[in-house]
Amino acid sequence: MAKKGDRVIVTLECTEARKEGKTPSRYSTTKNKRKQTERLELRKYNPYLKKYTLHKEIK
Repeated sequence: MAKKGDRVIVTLECTEARKEGKTPSRYSTTKNKRKQTERLELRKYNPYLKKYTLHKEIK
């Protein structure tokens, strides 16, 4: 059985908005830190840019 401490809350931030000088969108999600040790990258919607962009995990 899995331990309670395996899942952690991470924050995803838009990578394209910073380059354009606009407000970056942020999302919160959870990940299993034992099975996925590298940083999480997902395509999520950025309402400020009005399109789907790459969001990367930040500390």
